[in-house]
Amino acid sequence: MEKASLSELAVAGTIYKVKAVPRAKQNAIRYEGGLFRVTTTTAPEHGRATAAVAEMLAHVLGVAKTRLTLVRGATSRDKLFRLD
Repeated sequence: MEKASLSELAVAGTIYKVKAVPRAKQNAIRYEGGLFRVTTTTAPEHGRATAAVAEMLAHVLGVAKTRLTLVRGATSRDKLFRLD
């Protein structure tokens, strides 16, 4: 997706549900029915995949990655992010 392609969803205080797929063949993000499906080529080691997912989510929302806070799912594929 292009940068800020879903900027209308970037409202402070919003919780985003994310399904992360690490070690994918390519980086991609899709938004379907209130759920972001994010695939990343990064391996899930030492939080690198979660950081990559946060960066990609911030990119499509058109916000700084520091505005996203991981609420739940640091070691899970199902994650919740909050926009501060």
